[in-house]
Amino acid sequence: MSKTSDNFHRLSADADKGARKVVTYLSLLLVGAGGTFVADRLLMPGALPPPAARALSSPGMPGTNYNFIAAAVAKVGPAVVRLDADRTVSAREDSSGRGDRPFFGPGGNRLQQGTGSGFIINADGLIVTNAHVVEGAQKVTVTLKDGREFDGEVLGSDRLTDVAVVKISAGELPVVTVGDAEQLQPGEWAIAIGNPLGLDNTVTAGIISATGRSSSQVGVPGKRVGFIQTDAAINPGNSGGPLLNQQGDVIGMNTAIIGGAQGLGFAIPINQVQRFASQLIATGQVFHPFLGIRMATITPELIEQLQADRSFGLNITDKSGVLIAEVISNSSASAAGLKKGDVIQKIDGQALTKAGQLQQIVQNSSVGDRLLLTVRRQGQTLKIFVQPGPLPSKYHE
Repeated sequence: MSKTSDNFHRLSADADKGARKVVTYLSLLLVGAGGTFVADRLLMPGALPPPAARALSSPGMPGTNYNFIAAAVAKVGPAVVRLDADRTVSAREDSSGRGDRPFFGPGGNRLQQGTGSGFIINADGLIVTNAHVVEGAQKVTVTLKDGREFDGEVLGSDRLTDVAVVKISAGELPVVTVGDAEQLQPGEWAIAIGNPLGLDNTVTAGIISATGRSSSQVGVPGKRVGFIQTDAAINPGNSGGPLLNQQGDVIGMNTAIIGGAQGLGFAIPINQVQRFASQLIATGQVFHPFLGIRMATITPELIEQLQADRSFGLNITDKSGVLIAEVISNSSASAAGLKKGDVIQKIDGQALTKAGQLQQIVQNSSVGDRLLLTVRRQGQTLKIFVQPGPLPSKYHE
């Protein structure tokens, strides 16, 4: 592969290539008979609560002993749960990477037991968490803060968004209040609640470090979500737990950290969690919109590489925008008439400077939406409508 072609890669809906990072999902995993395995994944049937009205001002201080973190925890803590997931794996699937170790159980299988976090979004027992927490589990046990235990039914999950829903048979349960992650600003308070390393109901606090982190930037380019970055301490076992603002409203679901770093934690914005969970509730799956292009951000370095390596067959004169490096056959992009070498300047009137912007807009659309692209082709400006189709199954892994 030429140096130039390394600038392009295919994602489920097309995105920038990010730096390689070691990303750790926030579940606790110990393998072996009687060992512990922490995963995160849940789905939910039922309506999520509507976003709460969000005040940007600091909370009032009714007394000298008032502490907004303690108040937020008192508000949300009872709705945060622990999820213990049991599954059986073969030597080939053994996540410890040591398949030559002795196995226990019939057929040389091993029991994995894992623990993660989740939060209740419906008083009738709907719980949302990360998909990786409960993936492949034969049994899920949900423990409430008050100590009650319930068998959990995994209603569905989606690996590409890492969102899942679990149902327990209970009523009149405490529920979280949902906030609005789209209004977050770096520097605001962030509070995490979960069960890190088996330490139930652990609370940590920090700030929102950044918003709008792409999956490529975080180091998980296969995921079709954006991320909130926070320096609130989160660890294995926090997966699926809530990230709160200073009012105690849920603004995200804690999901991953970058290994070897400090203060680099990531949460899926609650608005995205709501959207994906609603689809899971309605249909049992998430329909991911897909254009069918490989693309790259136009930069001086990319232009220089293309000029130096003519084997790629592209001569770009535009100085900015998103370059289409390949149009996948039988895709929505192909049907709309997009071509290799086209430069997308705008989508629905919004100027594009990075491929990640286009990726995010497509991800936030729905299958069948009409998106208007402003495209430069051989010195001409074209207006092209494209309707995203469903992501082909081969890209779901």
